[in-house]
Amino acid sequence: MNLLSAPEFKVGLLVLIVAGIIAGMSLSVSSDTSYLSSHKDAWFYLEDASGLVEKSGVRMAGIQIGIIKKIRLENGQARIEMSLEGDAPITKSARIEIRPNGILGDKHVEIISGDPRDPPLRSGEQFLVVDDRASMDRLINEVAKITKNLTVVTENIKAATDGDIDKPIGRIVHNVETITKNLADFTDGQKENITAIVENLRDTTDSINELVNEEGDASIKATLQRSLARIDNAMKNIDEVTTKINSGKGTIGKLINDETTVTELNTAISGVNQFLDAGAKLQTAFDFHSNYLMNDKQAKTFLNIQLQPGLDRYYEVGVVSDAQGWTENITTTTAVNGQPASVTVREQKRYENQIKFNALFAKNFYDFTVKGGVIESGGGVALEYHAFKRSLKLSLEAFDFARLNVRAQARYNLISGVYVNAGGENLAGKVPGLAVNPFIGAGLFLTNDDLKLLLARMPF
Repeated sequence: MNLLSAPEFKVGLLVLIVAGIIAGMSLSVSSDTSYLSSHKDAWFYLEDASGLVEKSGVRMAGIQIGIIKKIRLENGQARIEMSLEGDAPITKSARIEIRPNGILGDKHVEIISGDPRDPPLRSGEQFLVVDDRASMDRLINEVAKITKNLTVVTENIKAATDGDIDKPIGRIVHNVETITKNLADFTDGQKENITAIVENLRDTTDSINELVNEEGDASIKATLQRSLARIDNAMKNIDEVTTKINSGKGTIGKLINDETTVTELNTAISGVNQFLDAGAKLQTAFDFHSNYLMNDKQAKTFLNIQLQPGLDRYYEVGVVSDAQGWTENITTTTAVNGQPASVTVREQKRYENQIKFNALFAKNFYDFTVKGGVIESGGGVALEYHAFKRSLKLSLEAFDFARLNVRAQARYNLISGVYVNAGGENLAGKVPGLAVNPFIGAGLFLTNDDLKLLLARMPF
């Protein structure tokens, strides 16, 4: 008997082959990673590890790069520990996705590669981003929520169709029914009126059609044709005018096409602009103040206007209300009984509460200002010095040279536009009938910018 052909030998050989296949499959899913040339360990947390089994594959781009070594419970979560190929391109920004293998509930771990510029994931580190897309429980919960919402919607629709007006859909349906009912009632009651309106519209359109198609000189068609003819003539005239202008005929044509005329016009406009620009740059200021004369116990009031065309000069004009007035010396010589001998009489006349005038030209030199012109209706000069960023002004004036009135004063700005001053008049003591007279006062100094602001804030 041949041993190789015996049934027992054949059965034993088949058992050995099947056992070898099973051993190979066991080795392929073994947790032993010694067959890998190099490997590194990594792990992550998962709320639900159902569907994952130990020794199942870990994939990247659908290619297996490792296995799940161990699944254990830690701090109420599943800790999934993996063994991965050492040369797999995994960075710290890589993330984990749990994907299904089929509809039977089994899953596998898919690694999504992160930014290649990030540092690589070292052995023993944790994956921080985990996306459990394959959770069937989560999918079932979402489907349950949708089903519940659909149930609520269908219940509301059913309640609305049953006449329940306590819910929004029911109220909408009820309102639509009411509107359609009202429209039906209205149309039933207004059938005759609606018919009349339709007939009136038909008559109106027939009348318009007859009017448009009417023949004759007074018809709309003839009137429209005449209007179009006039428009055509007007367009021809406009074309002739523009042709003449383009060819340089007429005043407007010369103005547009003659370079000499354009140059002269531009020169004139430039001159007007320069004049207006100079006027816009002209600075105007108003100075109003009053001095109380201590010896006379009277007030002396000044109102001056400054016109400043530039930073280094300005013009000043004004009026002065002087309670002291001015004194006139009168000498009268009278003959006695026709004899050569005569009698000379000298007297003084004083005119009080007189109005005097100022007209000065001023030139600025750094902190100094020199003035000259008319001061209180007489020739005069003045010198001013500004200190403390122009908050303090010291001035010395000499005028009415026949009697030489000298006035000195100091002015200090309290706030913008408001100032106080003090000084003395007739310091030379040569004005007849007057002694040295100290004074104190206060005033306002307003520029055109201040006036614009005040006018803008006035009620009107």
